[in-house]
Amino acid sequence: MCGGFTCSKNALIALNILYVVVASILISVTVYGQASSLVTNLPIVGGILACGVFLILISILGLAGAVKHHQVMLFFYMVILFLLFLVQFSIACACLAVNSEQQEMLAQQGWNKVDMDVKQQVQERFQCCGFQDSTFTNTTADHPSCAVVNAICCKGINTTNCQCEPCMEKLKETIDYAFKLCGGIGLFFSFTELFAVWLARRYRNQPDPNYKEPHAIFPRKNYLY
Repeated sequence: MCGGFTCSKNALIALNILYVVVASILISVTVYGQASSLVTNLPIVGGILACGVFLILISILGLAGAVKHHQVMLFFYMVILFLLFLVQFSIACACLAVNSEQQEMLAQQGWNKVDMDVKQQVQERFQCCGFQDSTFTNTTADHPSCAVVNAICCKGINTTNCQCEPCMEKLKETIDYAFKLCGGIGLFFSFTELFAVWLARRYRNQPDPNYKEPHAIFPRKNYLY
């Protein structure tokens, strides 16, 4: 009978195995977002990464509680998973709600935090120079020399004013895609966590048909005096 003790147990085990896979996907998505070496400093995407790691730990707790039908484990599993749902749902909505101006502002904060070596790696990988066009900003140069990348970008162009595009122009699509992908996956799978809470509560309140009372295993003998 589906909905019985065995069915609930197997469903909860399968769901927690799925959460391990989902958490791996969330971590992989944020690692992809770190390809620019700037997204690592974006707090929203970092929150998705934290949720992925935390979800793996919660899934292990849920697997142990489901296999053993442990009342205490299942209780803490439900409480922590519901709190994780609230956090993950909020972060996913924030990722989807961030516009291009806010993305640029957060990326600028990330660019300002990293050292020159990381900026040099970004410039060489994406063949860009600086974060924004210095022509339209009043800030001083906050990036390493662009001589190497400018030689690549301006190859075959006979002009002394030629230089590579700003890195923000190169990274704009990558950052936007990382936000949308993290937000979409996080939002979709956050609703399954509510189902897991309900399923854990149902399974926790179901009696184990295989459980036997101690006296059933060792029946009391009737002695005649």
